[in-house]
Amino acid sequence: MINLSNLKPEKGSRHRKKIVGRGVGSGHGRTSTRGCKGQKSRSGDGSKKIGFEGGQMTILRRIPKRGFSNSKFRRKYEIVNVEKLDKFDSGTEVTPLLLKKEGLVNRPKFIKILGGGKITKSLIVDASAFSKSALDKIKAVGGKTEIVKNDK
Repeated sequence: MINLSNLKPEKGSRHRKKIVGRGVGSGHGRTSTRGCKGQKSRSGDGSKKIGFEGGQMTILRRIPKRGFSNSKFRRKYEIVNVEKLDKFDSGTEVTPLLLKKEGLVNRPKFIKILGGGKITKSLIVDASAFSKSALDKIKAVGGKTEIVKNDK
């Protein structure tokens, strides 16, 4: 009868853990399966930084850097569709801080309102930018739009 006291794994299905650095008689002594000298044989020296090319000047440093990239300075707009504004009561002034408080945006600095969905309530919407379709939809239901100027 089989029970927990006499269960054993199948013969040959389990391997003994490799024990290294316990003398020559263990079969894994002396260099402990690391080969002979070199970077990978030393403790703590096995890993290299990303882009390391064996001491050769890395490609990132060999390529000349010229020109200007505006990616650091570009405005990253938070996008809100018109249908999300429909949750506010009619006549409400929707400001960037109110949108953050309601969880519609993370950073209230630059917000762009897009025309996705429908809007049924008349609102006063303050934002950094509006798409043409968003402006048309907000004005069609009697709402107003104001562009908020932010530095940087």
